[in-house]
Amino acid sequence: MTERLGIAGLSRRFGGLVAVDAVDMEIVAGTVHGLIGPNGAGKTTLLNLVSGHLPASAGRIRLDGADITRWPAERRAAGGVCRTFQNLKLFRDMSALENVMIGLHGQTRCEIWQALLRTPAQRAEERAIVERARGALDAVGLANSLDLAAGTLPYGLQRLIEIARACVARPKLLLLDEPAAGLNGPERRRLVGLIRTLRADGMTIMLVEHHMDVVMATCDRITVLNYGKKLADGTPAEIRQHPEVIRAYLGAGVRPGSTPPGAPRAVVHAPA
Repeated sequence: MTERLGIAGLSRRFGGLVAVDAVDMEIVAGTVHGLIGPNGAGKTTLLNLVSGHLPASAGRIRLDGADITRWPAERRAAGGVCRTFQNLKLFRDMSALENVMIGLHGQTRCEIWQALLRTPAQRAEERAIVERARGALDAVGLANSLDLAAGTLPYGLQRLIEIARACVARPKLLLLDEPAAGLNGPERRRLVGLIRTLRADGMTIMLVEHHMDVVMATCDRITVLNYGKKLADGTPAEIRQHPEVIRAYLGAGVRPGSTPPGAPRAVVHAPA
């Protein structure tokens, strides 16, 4: 199977604190790869390293075989790495459609003078952007909310808008940072269905998530971090039964093979 993302010896230090410590990972194209661990284990820091929002202190990152370690975030986004964030970053006064259209700003080809003159090429490009944004919102179940201000929608629907904005550019790699945070049971089930649909369409996804029901229902493989180090890597069934993962993350009361709880037991106190 083809490697989409390769991480080798990746580290990030904040002064004397090592938040990510020589992590190796491989994500296969067209799969969902989960990244879990206690609060402060280094999950979001690792995601920030992959997206380019933080520079690596050591190690290498490859995307489809190309070394992107020194690429800035903007170049990675243009190269097919898109992400969501723990805290929503929507324009609350703009419509759902306008928020998603922003996700295509890096793919526009027309110059400013064409926009000012409203040339046929610019109008055609704008129509294409609108249609793609509509399609992305329809894919997440928000076809009836196109013109509503994002800030007026329930929190769960705002989460879906952010995912639609990340997906509209058809990225090679989609990074989801705790997409189920704040969602109730039915909303999480909708999210599971969406992630499965994206995977079926061939998208490669790296998922940071605390809700084990979402992780176990969507991921092909899971990497577990603890104290910034890789503790384990395997299929959901393997991770569910891993003794060290149970002790460090799932909780001492979880028996091997049993269903993990929906929220983790925090055991470390370092930057996420």
